[in-house]
This record gives sequence, C-alpha cells and structure tokens, in this order.
Amino acid sequence: MTAQAPRAGRAAAGPGRPRLVEPRRNAASARDEILDAAAELFVDRGYTATSTRRIAEAVGIRQASLYHHFATKEDILVALLGETVADSLDRARELLAGPAPAMDRLLELARFDVAQLAGSRWNLGALYLLPELKSERFAAFNDARRELAQAYETLAAEVLHDPADRRSLLPFRLVESVIMIRGDEQRGQLGEHTAPGLVDTIVEAIEVLLTA
Repeated sequence: MTAQAPRAGRAAAGPGRPRLVEPRRNAASARDEILDAAAELFVDRGYTATSTRRIAEAVGIRQASLYHHFATKEDILVALLGETVADSLDRARELLAGPAPAMDRLLELARFDVAQLAGSRWNLGALYLLPELKSERFAAFNDARRELAQAYETLAAEVLHDPADRRSLLPFRLVESVIMIRGDEQRGQLGEHTAPGLVDTIVEAIEVLLTA
C-alpha cells in the first residue's frame, strides 16, 4: 500500500507523527527548535510560567513529539544553561595553560565571554538566579560555572601577584554584568547604548581595576 503524503498545512518531521505546521524557527534540527523556543519563553515569560505544551506550540509540534527529545521541562533548562558556559569554559582552560602574560590571557577570556553573553540570541544568563538551580539536577552546570569563575580568579591573582587580593573576585562578576545590561537594554533603559556595544568598555574596566 502506498504511503499517503502529509496533509496540507502539515510538514513531514521524519519518523513519527507529522508536524502541525511548517518549521517556524531557523534551526538545524527539531531539538534545536525546541531549545530556541524554550529559551525565548523562559526569558520573556518566565520559567515557571512556561509549560512544555506552550513550548511545543511555539515550535509547531505536538507535546508528545517534544518528549521524544526532552523528558521534562527541567531537562530543557539544563541543556540551555549548559550552552551558556561550555564555550567560555573551553576557552578558559586553553588560556590557563597558555604562555602569554596573565593580563593578556585574562582580557582575552573576558572579551570572548562578554561577547558570547552579549551576542547570544536570548539572554539566558537572566535565568542564573532561578531557585530551581539549587537542586542536584543542575550540579553539572553549577560546577562548570564555578570552574569558569575560578579561571578568572586564577588569572587575576597572577596579574595582581597576590592571591589574597580581593580584586581577583571581580573580573568574572564584571563580565556577567552584561546580563543585567541586556535586561536594561530590552526594557529600553540603556538609551542609545547596546550590550554588544559595551563589550570593549567592560574589558577595559577589568584592566583598569587590576592596574589601578
């Protein structure tokens, strides 16, 4: 028996049920579409207020199809948060072992990290304060973020020639200030400035802080 083509208005989605609509998001896979939709909803509507049904609707798939990729909403959040630190942590590990002066390595890491946070499609750093992140489910993300913070502190302490100098705690926090800056930009409170346009300013502030 010849298989029937998908009904009009629906797009084939590979094995399993057909999609409800044509793909709505510029993503490489259904999984990436789900992550993109969830990121937008978590940031704009809030994590607690966003259901898996609402995410599926934003993608144009059935809720059951979403569960093929993620068993729970928490799994989606874990995946999204992991993406916010993975590249920066890889870069930090490379720079810690590098031969360049500590200040050069620190500023290179800061510039890379701030650019990532400022230029990402959604301001996922705004989710770092969710109470859900205290649970064991997010231990891997929290460990990765702590390792990234420690890389900043190690490089800053090397610049300062004093591990006890508390200024070594600040570069990482200055980098993550871009998360709040993005929030201000989205609320129209940044005037003519933009978060990506302040990357150089944040990096320069770190240099001034450690050399003053």
